[in-house]
Amino acid sequence: MLPPSHIPLQRIGYADGYALQNEHHEQVLASRASDAPELGRVLMIEHDPVITVTRRPDAPGHVLASEELLASQGVELHQTDRGGDVTYHGPGQLVCYPIIDLNAAGLRIHEYIRLLEAAVIATLGEYGISAHTDPDATGVWVEPQHRFESDQAAKICAIGVRVRRWITLHGLAINLNPNMDHFNLIVPCGLAGRGVVSIAEVLGVDESPGMEELGDVLMGQLRVALG
Repeated sequence: MLPPSHIPLQRIGYADGYALQNEHHEQVLASRASDAPELGRVLMIEHDPVITVTRRPDAPGHVLASEELLASQGVELHQTDRGGDVTYHGPGQLVCYPIIDLNAAGLRIHEYIRLLEAAVIATLGEYGISAHTDPDATGVWVEPQHRFESDQAAKICAIGVRVRRWITLHGLAINLNPNMDHFNLIVPCGLAGRGVVSIAEVLGVDESPGMEELGDVLMGQLRVALG
């Protein structure tokens, strides 16, 4: 079984990113019947500004901005078939799409999501950021600091996946240094009153890693977690 391969960082639109995921999904699926079956592939993406909305009935109501406002901000709006609710992606955010054969990995869906959370927590730990999960909300969170207005933990990484033929699609998004004002256009992940934060807000811009470095560290943690 070949270990998961790393597809290097690239910046593309959301629709092109989804098409790329499907292309790799088909290839990983086809490898099951080949002489070289793959555990999967991991795509690192930086998206153009976009708000993605799932098929949950209440998800569209969590987009707070009008179409006119979104257009003026240069933010696209796309429906998505992943799990979760409403999410923002944009420059300065590392979006990771692991295309993983769960059968080959010996994982169930919830185990896989916990694995993603653990890999992100370990990645942030490499930079001295103490992060944790929330039993009531998928994703990775950090405790508030003096620069935050809220006294609640803030989400630093959103997670939403889909599984087709027991191979995963979509994945996670770590806020490195995106335009945080764009999160005001939505109710992030449908969680009213819960804030979002970036690595740059926690560490300061000068102390934050570069996007490629962050992707490389995350890839290393994913390979460890997937064995």
